[in-house]
Amino acid sequence: MTNKISKIRIWAARMMSGFVILFMMVDSINKYIKSESVVEGTLKLGYSEHHIILNATLGLLCTILYAFPRTSMLGAVVLTGYFGGAIASHMRIDDPLFAYILFPFYLAVLTWGGIWLRNEKVRKLIPFQNKD
Repeated sequence: MTNKISKIRIWAARMMSGFVILFMMVDSINKYIKSESVVEGTLKLGYSEHHIILNATLGLLCTILYAFPRTSMLGAVVLTGYFGGAIASHMRIDDPLFAYILFPFYLAVLTWGGIWLRNEKVRKLIPFQNKD
């Protein structure tokens, strides 16, 4: 028996995943451009300027994996690791909690939420149980 996914669920999943993909693409492109704010932010986090291109490439590769349905699960896993590194970097310098430290967590929730809404196997793996 095949479970049909509602159009609302599909569009919600696409919007969640699309936001993550768009954000990460813009973030990676800005890092390749090396704008003044990107260089300043990288140095503030304690990384050298030569790390910007590596960080941009890793973020872009993770996003590309996530963008394609066949590799979206692998992409979600590696993006989660990428976001974890961002959380640790912001926590290390005592950035504000909700604006900086938790923002990568919000992206991770959207990343997995998009997959959870459209993938029956993920819903079975991560079930939300109703209390009766």
